[in-house]
Amino acid sequence: MRRLPPFPGFPDAAQRKQRTHFHALARAILFQQLHWKAATTIHDRVVALTPGRGFPKPDELLALDSAALRAAGVSSNKERALRDLATRVHAGELDLARVGRKRDEHVIEALTRVHGIGEWSAQMFLLFRLGRLDVMPCGDLGIQEGLKRLDSLRERPTPKQVLARSEPWRPLRSVASWYLYRLTDES
Repeated sequence: MRRLPPFPGFPDAAQRKQRTHFHALARAILFQQLHWKAATTIHDRVVALTPGRGFPKPDELLALDSAALRAAGVSSNKERALRDLATRVHAGELDLARVGRKRDEHVIEALTRVHGIGEWSAQMFLLFRLGRLDVMPCGDLGIQEGLKRLDSLRERPTPKQVLARSEPWRPLRSVASWYLYRLTDES
């Protein structure tokens, strides 16, 4: 901890650029498995499909036709995920206005019902958007690699081993996660 930069706190300042939880989740969907520059281009094209400078609201996104989204670079699988998210939010099935009041496991359960949002994405939302302090994304390769380096292990630990090792860090496992990520940045 002495040689790494100081812990910046959560939520991450970059997350504040996404004005709503809906935008943060939609952005996460768009950015999955894409290079940052390509994902940014697609994101900006989707923003340009509706009036105003912000990301489309759920009802605006639902009103967009598939051809427009495809022309913006959105794949059919990502379109399906965006529409599922927008539909659930618009219908009130996923109440993002109150999501911050729910326990972590309830947030993960609610978010992972959305096509295209898995446990890892939900955990990143908890960490970087909601600023939760006790999240350990044990399946994350960066976390596993960081723990491998911290404990001088020969191989990356399994998710189960990561969870067991992280128990002493409760209730600040998010802080530990941040430091484990920084360890992987050092190479």
